[in-house]
Amino acid sequence: MVHDFAVSKIRPLAAQIDRTGEFPRASVREMAHMGLLGIPFPERYGGSEMDTLAYAQTVEELSKYCGATGAILAAHTSLCCAPIYRFGTEEQRMRYLTKLCAGEWLGAFALTETDAGCDIFGQQTKAEDAGDHWVLNGIKTFITNGGAADVFFVLAVTGQSGSAKWISAFIVERDFPGLVIGRSEETTGIRASSVCRLVFRDCIVPKENLVGRPGRGLEYAGAALDDGCIAIAAQAVGIAEGAIQETVSHVREREQFGCRLSQFQHTQFGLAQMQAGTEAARLLVYQAACAKDAGEAFSHRAAMAKLTASRNASDVTSRCLQLYGRYGCTKDHPIERMMRDAKITEIYGGTPEVQMMKIAGWMGVK
Repeated sequence: MVHDFAVSKIRPLAAQIDRTGEFPRASVREMAHMGLLGIPFPERYGGSEMDTLAYAQTVEELSKYCGATGAILAAHTSLCCAPIYRFGTEEQRMRYLTKLCAGEWLGAFALTETDAGCDIFGQQTKAEDAGDHWVLNGIKTFITNGGAADVFFVLAVTGQSGSAKWISAFIVERDFPGLVIGRSEETTGIRASSVCRLVFRDCIVPKENLVGRPGRGLEYAGAALDDGCIAIAAQAVGIAEGAIQETVSHVREREQFGCRLSQFQHTQFGLAQMQAGTEAARLLVYQAACAKDAGEAFSHRAAMAKLTASRNASDVTSRCLQLYGRYGCTKDHPIERMMRDAKITEIYGGTPEVQMMKIAGWMGVK
């Protein structure tokens, strides 16, 4: 079902929305009707009650044809819906998760700041207790789905003891007084995923919208990012698959020196290596997803999947573009877009260095 939808509806629009940066609202609405916005959540909250593996495969298949669409689903599901489901109250789940899973609302995750990317403790956005509500002030940047989302899972500093900051999590609705949706970022890749900044100017947030306990925000954000690593890794696998698929078609048709490019052993060996690397990355993604579904520790597996899949996607798309030659550097072929989309999978959700720190920590190398 997802494959047919991706081929018939996502693929034809991919180049256009990359060029214009237009958010694919119609496609997202169709995804909602298909039940794709709540795949791993219980039916009682409007979800499809499937597993993480099915969710990862969906992100992968969408990303094969449009990396931005895969990113939209990943940010909505892993970074907004999942922490609300896992750490929110029943009232919060019924108010927010039901609408998010149904596609009535779209979700986003607000953690990154100008001076606080991987350094979560560098956050400056603050939330002050004003009695019957919280008041948020600060700026969040590079928020995927930011310009289109209705609900944001926001991290903010609620106190400090010496140099240690207490960070808490909040559910913020788009129309809360004091929240301003800032300018869209002109990103290199995933251009249609509405990457924006959020400005909080005395933003009023009801007391009941605090998620979990005060000061536990880093724990909640870490769990969301672990989920996100699986989704981003799946996105990277999909992009690599799409690039290989397009390139195989190209080398079968393109002739140079009196024969098809596919007849050169160099071409054959290169594509064989790319296919093997992508299959290995896919298995790491599926292994991490299955570990999560089995209730096993999966943070290190998610880190290995993201590290491997994102680097593979960047390598594969670059090598595929090389096989296109000058044509690959034009927007007439999707490989140029895929290469740009692949790069961000190495960066957002935790850079390769962050993933290696997680893996080394699990190994006991400290």
